[in-house]
Amino acid sequence: MSPRQPRRRSYDQYCASARALDAVGDRWTLLIVRELLAGPRRYTDLHADLPGVSTDVLAGRLKDMEAQGLATRRKLPPPAAATVYELTARGAGLLPVLTALAEWGAPDLAERRPTDALRAHWYALPLLRRLPPTGVPAVVDVVLDEGVFHLRLGGDGPARGGGPVYGDGPAEAADARLVLDADTCRELGEGALAVAQAVRTGRLKVHGEGPAAAALRG
Repeated sequence: MSPRQPRRRSYDQYCASARALDAVGDRWTLLIVRELLAGPRRYTDLHADLPGVSTDVLAGRLKDMEAQGLATRRKLPPPAAATVYELTARGAGLLPVLTALAEWGAPDLAERRPTDALRAHWYALPLLRRLPPTGVPAVVDVVLDEGVFHLRLGGDGPARGGGPVYGDGPAEAADARLVLDADTCRELGEGALAVAQAVRTGRLKVHGEGPAAAALRG
């Protein structure tokens, strides 16, 4: 019996789209990128925030992402002494791809299925593109019943060395705080509701005194 051949990993097409799919077309890869856009993550954290992925598949995808130059692995110094994965500049360059996919898929979120998992920070990328310019770099906490995440507005973004565009949990020092429910966040993300209208009707409450908070209030 001849040995099993490795799974074909290329479309073997001289096409930019095909080359891109060679790198990120496997199931789970772009969702791992979504998680790593929040900054370095431990394997256990990634597994917790990717419900449904097996440990073998996650380990395999991370290994593939390292081989493709999309992610790197490093060990944090003591006292953490944990191994984390983070995006390279090439991996971080997938931010507009994820943003476009989120916009394209937003209409399918009209009804949440009973089997759908949810993490609050999954609203980060859709919401990020809908918030008005703050005029200055700012960090904004977003508070939902499902959890808290924070957005970094007005920066260069990770592909240009500007750091992650969002993070799970509250920021250490936020310039503003947005309080809203998941339905409002979803409607804002898909463009069905404007930020100014959400503020005016009380569906979005903006806390803070600086220029960022004033800009978000409109």
